[in-house]
Amino acid sequence: MMIYPTMELLDGRCVTLEKGRLDEPMIWHVDPVEKAKEFAAAGAEWMHLTDFNAIKGDDSNTALVEEIIRTVGVPVQLGGGMRSRENVESWIDKGAGRIVVGTLAALDPTLVAELAKQHPDQIVLAVDVWQGQVMTDGWRQSGAFTPEAFIAAFGNTPFAGIIITDIDSDMSNVEAQLGLIAGLASSARAPVIASGVVRTCDDISRLKYAGTISGALVGRALFRKTLSLEEALQTAMPEPEAVAEFI
Repeated sequence: MMIYPTMELLDGRCVTLEKGRLDEPMIWHVDPVEKAKEFAAAGAEWMHLTDFNAIKGDDSNTALVEEIIRTVGVPVQLGGGMRSRENVESWIDKGAGRIVVGTLAALDPTLVAELAKQHPDQIVLAVDVWQGQVMTDGWRQSGAFTPEAFIAAFGNTPFAGIIITDIDSDMSNVEAQLGLIAGLASSARAPVIASGVVRTCDDISRLKYAGTISGALVGRALFRKTLSLEEALQTAMPEPEAVAEFI
């Protein structure tokens, strides 16, 4: 299972948000570029980056995001404000390894399906769930889709992955989140990446043994230091296969 150390940017700073509330960010006093390099040095094969300013239509983090992509040393999966073909393809041209789309997929699914076919292994679908509905516009707008219908509507579209976030569940109810994500993963035709459910190594173990989940975003736990990236990566590694002994 792939671990994606996750960084969220707001006004040039690393933050974490409580259920997407931009007005109450938890600010982490670290250098974003150096922190990204730490992820790579710890052994991460990918990192995930969300630009909250871009969600609001503000491009003030652009130079910082470009620097992270250019210098971190591992591919970056980038989300936030991807609302047009030009925007998506511009970031691919700038070196982003993958682009995450959510609102655009709800507004123009045909375009997103085309982008996924034109850019194999580079387009990731975001499915953010609140009270049984898919949310868009940075979790601020309720859509008219259930997550099951939203995922099914894309059929065999060759997404690099599908990130599923259960916004509704509190982090104290990880079992409910795991149940939702694992259930959606069982019918999805692209690899599913769980978001918002990892606090400790035990949560990674549960995701791993669910059998249908290919990866997990891990952000808040790393910044709060309830989990180290090295521990997360080690826990996510496949178990060695048993080898019969011959005498």
